[in-house]
Amino acid sequence: MTTYTQVSMNKFIKEHISLDADVTKTARNSRDFLYEQLKALPDKAENFPRLYPNKEIYNYGSFSRKTKIRPLDDIDFMLVFAADGGTYESIDNTIKIRVPESATNLYKLRDDNGYLSSRKVANKIKNNISKVSQYQKAEIRSNQEAVILNLISYDWSFDIIPAFITTEEIDGRSYYLIPDGDGHWKKTDPRIDQKRVTDANKNTEFNVLEFIRIIKFWNIEKNIKISSYLIENIVLNYFESRTIWNTSKKTQLMRFFEYLQTAIWLPVEDPKGLQGNLNDLEDSKKQTVEKRAKDCEEATRKAIAYEEAYDYEKADNQWRIVFGDEYV
Repeated sequence: MTTYTQVSMNKFIKEHISLDADVTKTARNSRDFLYEQLKALPDKAENFPRLYPNKEIYNYGSFSRKTKIRPLDDIDFMLVFAADGGTYESIDNTIKIRVPESATNLYKLRDDNGYLSSRKVANKIKNNISKVSQYQKAEIRSNQEAVILNLISYDWSFDIIPAFITTEEIDGRSYYLIPDGDGHWKKTDPRIDQKRVTDANKNTEFNVLEFIRIIKFWNIEKNIKISSYLIENIVLNYFESRTIWNTSKKTQLMRFFEYLQTAIWLPVEDPKGLQGNLNDLEDSKKQTVEKRAKDCEEATRKAIAYEEAYDYEKADNQWRIVFGDEYV
């Protein structure tokens, strides 16, 4: 009679999905060092615009929200500039910023129509931070929204987004203005994304952050290619739509795959109220997601049944349908 050792799902998640604790610590130290380099740029670089005092850096993105999975490839944050009397207006759904001549360094970064150019601001960052010896090279991301800073010693890069903070508007909200990819600006508010995922994790007797990471891994493993931000919001919609107390991780997976088969056909509204429906997938992609979710719901259901019957080898074969052959 052969013996079989059951795969530990928790061990698999720790070793294949969640970021390694030492890597995370090193990345944060590297990020903190970069912060200091960036904060010093107005004093060191010629004609570099002034940064927003005490709010020069704002962390955002999945690394900040603790929903990043392996391998760590990038860390996002905003470099926040002082507006120095600048004002903005919305023209044809595009944010355009005007700066006064007194804002000398920003004034030099205007486009041909007199508006502050997000491309010139990004290039100002790129051309100066690339001089720091610890960094291999800096380049502008192809969508023109971020400065990508590659490291010499580590595998991850930094995505630096130039930004401004607005004053409170008539709706009582303030926003971050970031590059729109066309040389102007657009509104965003990553504080809402951060609060939403934090509240979901705090208000639920379940590790929501880990579950998001699991589903992001599944998304890649099954080659579905839904955007990370969309899949994160679908998971949060799931947790906010039902009572899930005292449910095991494995049962939760089964229920989520059941939910996803319908949810992928529904609108997924931007929690910031800025982008509208995030779910712009083509029907053929939605059909693929529905089928993969159905297959994985059936696999998790069988795996749980096999485990209850103590047939762990058959159970793990079902889990490999969900997580791939690395589930060992």
